[in-house]
Amino acid sequence: MMDRDKHIWEGWTVGNFIDDVEPFFDMCGPFMDKQSLKRWVAQEQPYYKKHIPEVYNYFLKKSGL
Repeated sequence: MMDRDKHIWEGWTVGNFIDDVEPFFDMCGPFMDKQSLKRWVAQEQPYYKKHIPEVYNYFLKKSGL
């Protein structure tokens, strides 16, 4: 079970990052592989451009890869 309230950076939580990226994810075409999804998620996160495993895993599951 993912903790959406886990603090990541300056008041931003896992849930905040997911909620911010999700509309863009829903508009994107399908991803070809896990590595491209991982890079895309990190790039789309506001302010904090490092890999956040919980955020990546949420979108990985949603993508069906």
